Amino acid sequence: MTFAFCIFHFAIALIFLLMGVTGIPSSSEARLSPRRSVLENGLVVLTSEQKALPMVTFNLLIEAGSRYDPAEREGLANLAARLLTYGTRSRTALQISETLDFMGAKLSAGCSEEVATVSMTLLKKDLDAGLQLLAEVLTQSVFPAEEIDRQKQSVVASIRAKEEDPGEIAEKKFIEALFPRSPYGRPVEGTADSVKRVDRTSLLEFYERYYRPSRAILAVVGDISHEEIVARLAGAFGSWEKGNSTKEPAPVLSPGPANFIRVNKDLTQANIIVGHEGVPRGHPDYYAIQVMNYILGGGGFSSRLMDSIRNERGLAYSIYSSFDADKHVGSFQVVMQTKNESAAEAIRVAVEEVRRIRDQGATDEELQAAKDYLVGSFPLRLDTNKRVAGFLTQVEFFGLGLDYPERYAEIIRGVSRDDVLRVARRYLHPEKLIVVVVADQNKAALKNPLDTGKGP
Repeated sequence: MTFAFCIFHFAIALIFLLMGVTGIPSSSEARLSPRRSVLENGLVVLTSEQKALPMVTFNLLIEAGSRYDPAEREGLANLAARLLTYGTRSRTALQISETLDFMGAKLSAGCSEEVATVSMTLLKKDLDAGLQLLAEVLTQSVFPAEEIDRQKQSVVASIRAKEEDPGEIAEKKFIEALFPRSPYGRPVEGTADSVKRVDRTSLLEFYERYYRPSRAILAVVGDISHEEIVARLAGAFGSWEKGNSTKEPAPVLSPGPANFIRVNKDLTQANIIVGHEGVPRGHPDYYAIQVMNYILGGGGFSSRLMDSIRNERGLAYSIYSSFDADKHVGSFQVVMQTKNESAAEAIRVAVEEVRRIRDQGATDEELQAAKDYLVGSFPLRLDTNKRVAGFLTQVEFFGLGLDYPERYAEIIRGVSRDDVLRVARRYLHPEKLIVVVVADQNKAALKNPLDTGKGP
């Protein structure tokens, strides 16, 4: 390793350290100072001016996720997002890569169930060139046939790899059982067969329909004022046509019933998911649920599940619970790994803890610790410009309001013991559990934990 190489990487590390530390004021309100505008074409623009470094970060969220995939072409949205940066009318994939390398910029795209995302970070001096490139991939992508083939092969390889990963298998089976006959019950990547059916025509049609500014939110964080970036965006994206502004209706979902799913794999550790339907992000009880879940299994080593299953019984190295919430759907999960032979006992204890918090609620000490952590850790979500940009797009997408960072602590502090007990009884359902166990089933020797409703 050369001296110059070491110096280069030391400088890069120092820059990222400064991005993560120097630019953080003592409060989230001072850190953000968010502002909002809407361009004539419908693009929502959110900004947070940060002058610590001469850099600018963009995070664009667009309603073009996998839930919009047509039947038999699942994985289309994911491929469209992946291929955005692989060729425009003006540049090949190689030329795009060379442009980014020359500027020292980063450009990436991805996809989830609800949205596609495009992110870019660059030095302010390269802002005009970066905006031109960003506008190109959003308005002029051409999806070259050779790049489509390469990306399809890469996605299929990823799907095949996940088919051998016990954690991925458990998650896939759980989601399929929780959201049957629904876009939310299938992998974002699709299946090997559905990906192979995606062609250039379907990609272009999806791109033309969904990649529109009226469906998009763009957050810009860094060394630039709101007025300056809005003016530049109006110029760069002026030709991006608004498209049909009619939004699709919210999906109507019918969660799957209680279920017990066993997958046989030659493993020493059983991979287990126990859960059921949750709540969407906009639900009025969302915050009380997060406090309750922290006490149950979201609080790491201080949670009840960790204490009962790992600390007291040594059944698992790691166990946690979560209430994941998206715009239209949510799920509750308890996730753990344990020896095949102890799978039944671990599931039984986990279900017992779910019942216990429903019956007894939380202690004053548990409630205070949960609220202290949730409030105290909130600024860590905003410790880099990239996180701030991602946070702002989520705030807009979920309709939380730009004053959300100022209100968050008060909301959490307002959760009472009665609230915890109420939401535990209303949103935890031991009788509706979907139990997925990926294990050596001969060694696990599991009986159906749903037969008696009291665990295995």
